Amino acid sequence: MSPLAPRERLLGVLGKKLVDRPPVICTGGMMNAAIVEVMQKTGLTLPEAHFSGAKMAALAEAVSEHTGFENIGVPFCMTVEAELLGSRIDHGTLACEPKIQSEAFTSLTKVAIVAGAAHSGRAVVVAEAVERLSRKRPDFPVVATLTGPVSVAASIVDPVTFLKELRTRREDAHRVLGQVTAVLAEYAGALVAAGATVIAVGDPTATVEILGPQLFQEYAVHYLNDLIGAIHALATPVIVHICGKLGNGTRLLPGLASDAISVDAMVSLKGLKADSPALVTMGNLSTYLLQWGAPDKIAERAVELVRDGVDIIAPACGLSTSTTLASITAMTRAVKDRPS
Repeated sequence: MSPLAPRERLLGVLGKKLVDRPPVICTGGMMNAAIVEVMQKTGLTLPEAHFSGAKMAALAEAVSEHTGFENIGVPFCMTVEAELLGSRIDHGTLACEPKIQSEAFTSLTKVAIVAGAAHSGRAVVVAEAVERLSRKRPDFPVVATLTGPVSVAASIVDPVTFLKELRTRREDAHRVLGQVTAVLAEYAGALVAAGATVIAVGDPTATVEILGPQLFQEYAVHYLNDLIGAIHALATPVIVHICGKLGNGTRLLPGLASDAISVDAMVSLKGLKADSPALVTMGNLSTYLLQWGAPDKIAERAVELVRDGVDIIAPACGLSTSTTLASITAMTRAVKDRPS
């Protein structure tokens, strides 16, 4: 089989077609590879690139070129949506990603979402970056990443209160999650219209560990599937990342309608594949190993994931900004150079 262009390879895997080898990617958003070393080499820096479509696009392209990841991913944080919905954000530094400074609402009962939020603030910046990248690099998949519904809701309501009220105020919880999902669907639509090849969704609060299987099904699966359905209606594939241990929640993953499932490092993708052969799997090279491990050990683990039949090779979760290029390129080269 002739080598495929990166865009064709990723879309092929997501469409369950035979390809020459697994793609090796890092989606952006919660799985962001804008490490300090790349920024120092290029002079393209954060937090400046959070606020300019041109700078965001340039940094995202530089990340791909220097790391060897076979996609271009934006944005570089998980706070875009929360900021649109009223939370205050600390936009971070060169070495520290943005984080929630204060949530917009004290309770689910207080949440009021303003119409048009998906077309304001930094959402416009991300859409501009996607448009620039999709025009400039048609051979590369542009992956636009959203924060998932449960995690966004937990970023606009005090998270401790939010998690309590998922149990005690179910009607309000469903109202707010429905409204948040509608905003995310509208935002995703703008990103697809701008040229996004794939939408990735990271929902780190929506874990089986945090919610338990019942609430994971009631809230996470429900609203992720609503969002996925809206994106699929735009003829665009979706990758979903679920953090943490899955335990008996593994049985719920086939209920997610995404085109690929990404999981954390403590989950056996080989085992997940054996239990659910139809799943397209992504991951899950430990970010601890990427930060602290020797390059040869990183390369060995990447090759092991390929041998285990993992469909898309990627970091297991968010990379530390102090991760080195030597570590990342050990991963990407091992996948690309492995004999067919």
